Amino acid sequence: MTRGRFVALEGGEGAGKSTQARLLADALSQRGIAVVLTREPGGTPLAEQIRSILLSQDEGPDLRTEALLFAAARADHVARLIEPALSVGKWVICDRFVDSSRAYQGGGGGLPDEDILALHRIGSAGLLPDLTLLIAVDPEVAEARTAARDAGSSDRIAGRDAGYHARVAQAFDTFASQEPHRFARIDGNGSPEQTHAAIMAAVDQMQAKRA
Repeated sequence: MTRGRFVALEGGEGAGKSTQARLLADALSQRGIAVVLTREPGGTPLAEQIRSILLSQDEGPDLRTEALLFAAARADHVARLIEPALSVGKWVICDRFVDSSRAYQGGGGGLPDEDILALHRIGSAGLLPDLTLLIAVDPEVAEARTAARDAGSSDRIAGRDAGYHARVAQAFDTFASQEPHRFARIDGNGSPEQTHAAIMAAVDQMQAKRA
């Protein structure tokens, strides 16, 4: 059986990843493709429990513990949901994956990228998406969308200061430049329909290369 495709959507706060993940999953389903839509942290019962700890407004874990918890949630997610789906030919559409850990705990928090990737190799056998869609939006657009979404109540990580989120954005940009074979940059400043069209073009391009 042909292995399924693994597509992750990445970007900072307010990029519209969750909306675009749903639109992509719906579009692929309409093409007759079996799709699993999931998210990180989360996707399995254990990973969802870890998510509640990580995003709580309480003081929360320190940075290294935070990275370990993300890696643990991802390991369970990969073992119990992502790999089984891919192995039977399903496409997996994931709202965030390991590049978010690299950008947030690494770029934003200052942990070495090699340490985060080492955790990923141990926990998830180094699995990487076939295609990573990096949705980029201007800071003022992201701020307006986040304010509307959160209504003054951000989670613990989204609520970090502007400097932190600027470092996150820079890290994502660096990854995309270093790994152009895996990343597709998507302009997320327009309407959801415009962003979705750009995503579908990137997915079709991936498929054409693999045909």
